[in-house]
Amino acid sequence: MAWFHALVEQVNGLVWGPPMLVLILGTGLFLMLALRGMPLLRLGTGLRLLWQGRHKGEAGTGEISPFQALMTTLAATIGTGNIAGVATAIFLGGPGALFWMWCTALVGMATKYAEVVLAVHYREVDERKEHVGGPMYAIKNGLGPRWKWLGSAFAIFGGLAGFGIGNMVQVNSMADALHVSFGTPHWATGLAVMLLAGLVILGGIRRIGKVAEALVPAMSIAYVVASLAVLAVNAAQIPAAFALIFTHAFTPIAATGGFAGAAVMAAIRFGVARGIFSNEAGLGTAGIAQAAGTTTSAVRSGLIGMLGTFIDTLIICSLTGLAIVCSGVWTSGASGAALSAAAFESALPGIGSHLIALALAIFAFTTILGWSYYGERCWEFLAGTRAILPFRLVFVLAIPFGALAHLEFAWLVADTLNGLMALPNLVSLLLLSPLVLRLTREHFARHP
Repeated sequence: MAWFHALVEQVNGLVWGPPMLVLILGTGLFLMLALRGMPLLRLGTGLRLLWQGRHKGEAGTGEISPFQALMTTLAATIGTGNIAGVATAIFLGGPGALFWMWCTALVGMATKYAEVVLAVHYREVDERKEHVGGPMYAIKNGLGPRWKWLGSAFAIFGGLAGFGIGNMVQVNSMADALHVSFGTPHWATGLAVMLLAGLVILGGIRRIGKVAEALVPAMSIAYVVASLAVLAVNAAQIPAAFALIFTHAFTPIAATGGFAGAAVMAAIRFGVARGIFSNEAGLGTAGIAQAAGTTTSAVRSGLIGMLGTFIDTLIICSLTGLAIVCSGVWTSGASGAALSAAAFESALPGIGSHLIALALAIFAFTTILGWSYYGERCWEFLAGTRAILPFRLVFVLAIPFGALAHLEFAWLVADTLNGLMALPNLVSLLLLSPLVLRLTREHFARHP
């Protein structure tokens, strides 16, 4: 077993190593330049379309409203990465990691836009008359039958990764946080989450969309308010925090306090990797949810879908990172969720760490819901609609095991599979980019 663990570690190092990070960033930069900065210039248009998309559109063009589709995407992406992932990036790469996380998000908006455009343009209607889409369908229908194996590879990686990164790893983090802060037994968290998640997941995308529509905005606003309170307490340190972030994005940082020091390459690597882990730009998942939204325009869906990266990383991750740097606890030697908790506790004594525990629990719960849909669509692509109910049952029953297990190896495997999803998706984005550009030009010629 030791040799297998070592093998997975080696593969993980390759998957999340410099070549992959350069490929993901390079694809995003290429798309952003090819689109002439449109995702940034049309951010206001996307927000307006999102507001209009609160209501379901024409019957027969999707199962949920465009707003619900984005909230389902955010349900999956706003998770442990926004709290523990940001803290880990700063712990390993220093404050400069935040700068590279921002860069990842800016070019990631173009990646996310293209993913959604292709997913909606090439979506299909399955045997149950529901719309299905994502990189696997874009590859099959856009690149042709000879490339279907690549779409199947994406579906296999995504279908397996969902059990780890989108299920057991999430409930494990949730159970640990609630146990440390409130003394809740791990088994109790596992059973409670299984029952609550089961009630939602077994109802399919319509029920997931309704729950995400209610829960995601509420939890995001609450977390933003709590983060702003921490920043208000440390307001005098905000200019110095930005100076640290921009300085150490390009210069090494020496060891200080409990911080071991970091080279510029560490800031780039961990900033980019944790940014991608959080917003999933380049992994192709957003298109799976957006393909279920009511729409008659792939470009309109893309403009809404790209907001996921903006909200997840440029708002929520930024607030977590700034709270950690402004409070000064980034030199304490703590890492992960404990570092974020220390930042909030230093500014809000007695309640800060509890707020982080509750936020982590809610974020993780919504991630389970969003990833259940991603996994379902991956297995449906591989085995047809007959795989849907068995998958839902197995996915829900796996939750309590995640709460009780030691998941270091499971996390490693899931993280590797998560990264492998990017390869088929990036290939399809690059090969089908001329279509994305053409659809974009045609749309804005009609709607300047």
